[in-house]
Amino acid sequence: MKVKNIEKKEHNVVSFSVEIEPSEFETAVNRAYLKNKKNIFVPGFRKGKVARMVVEGYYGADVFYEDALEMLYPTAYDTGVSDDSIKAVGRPTVADVNIGDDKTVTVTFETAVYPEVTLGQYRGLEAVKTVQPVTDEEIDADLERMREKNARIETVERPAQNGDIAVIDYEGFEGGKAFEGGKGENHELTLGSGAFIPGFEEQVVGMSAGEEKEINVTFPEQYHAKDLAGKPATFKVKLKEVKVKELPALDDEFAKDVSTEFDTLEQLRSDAKSRLEKGREAAAENLFREALLQKAIDNMQVDIPDGMIEDKVDQMVEDYSNNMRQYSMTLEQYAGMMGMDVKGFRDTITPSAKHQVQMELLFNAIYEAENIEVPEKEIDDEYAKIAEEYGMEADKVREIITVDTVKKELGLLKAADIVYTTGVPVAEEKKEDKE
Repeated sequence: MKVKNIEKKEHNVVSFSVEIEPSEFETAVNRAYLKNKKNIFVPGFRKGKVARMVVEGYYGADVFYEDALEMLYPTAYDTGVSDDSIKAVGRPTVADVNIGDDKTVTVTFETAVYPEVTLGQYRGLEAVKTVQPVTDEEIDADLERMREKNARIETVERPAQNGDIAVIDYEGFEGGKAFEGGKGENHELTLGSGAFIPGFEEQVVGMSAGEEKEINVTFPEQYHAKDLAGKPATFKVKLKEVKVKELPALDDEFAKDVSTEFDTLEQLRSDAKSRLEKGREAAAENLFREALLQKAIDNMQVDIPDGMIEDKVDQMVEDYSNNMRQYSMTLEQYAGMMGMDVKGFRDTITPSAKHQVQMELLFNAIYEAENIEVPEKEIDDEYAKIAEEYGMEADKVREIITVDTVKKELGLLKAADIVYTTGVPVAEEKKEDKE
């Protein structure tokens, strides 16, 4: 096979032709015949026993050409992109096929290629970083969540009140008939939470353990089960137990119960403030980095081929599919839950795919521009980290993941750090940035 007619087109697309020798084409045609032989029928001959020349005489000389070409395309394409000038990305297309009189085949491919990136400013960029102070109200709310987490649930012998946990058996009827999904046993319902149909919980209030009651309600017009929406229903309810949530007192003893690190409530409160401040700082830093990254992307010049983004979408779809399989769910089912089909799902993730491609192009360009080097120790440490994470020997990891791959990944992280660590936080956007 010979490569010829390499031509650069718009939007980082390259076309090239691969010439396939007649002998190579003949071999592929014969393979196509042997592959299909058992399914070929020619009148007067036993199925699967027809000679190739007979089949070609009956169906035409080109009967096996399509299958033969399909066999040749992958090797022909790989031969073409082995040329150092073609850094293919995305999915190729066959633009033209010509079979000469001497059976020399010329296949013309088109493929997206890795685009040239012209970096703009990526060092010393300015972006807003605002860390809001933690208020006393937020600290109080955090301590309240701790109280809720450490609450005791106790049974009480009195009629149910709002805020109680009512343990109930229930069965719903519409038009005198039980409906699907309307039955439950030992269900714990917090009265006043609004978790059930409007009017239901209010009628449980005042019931005592062991009491049975018929509760009449009307389903909302916008109820998710269309066959019940807007219809009256009756629930047969038995209250089995009334429970209350006892919150611990917010005092020094509570602080000691939360952790042995604390002796007083004030220490616990101080720790809560510190933790909230760290969380707020981390959130502000993430937003700051995202803003720096977007500015660096906006400052670079690159014409990204559509095929490169499509390839990233394919990778993301495959990742989602693998994740869904862990939950015994298909991507089609997942997309359906979100009110769309797979095409709609692909459209939804395309902007994210484009952003990921932009990031990769940016960091790769910085990696090359900065001539980033990765010390051997950092590479060794990374292998040790991967080995520990997956419970493998470091030498085994080296057999699976090449040194060049690890070196490049670490180098790209260093490229990203240049953008982030040289960024300058400002209190607010300058006017020229907003325009």
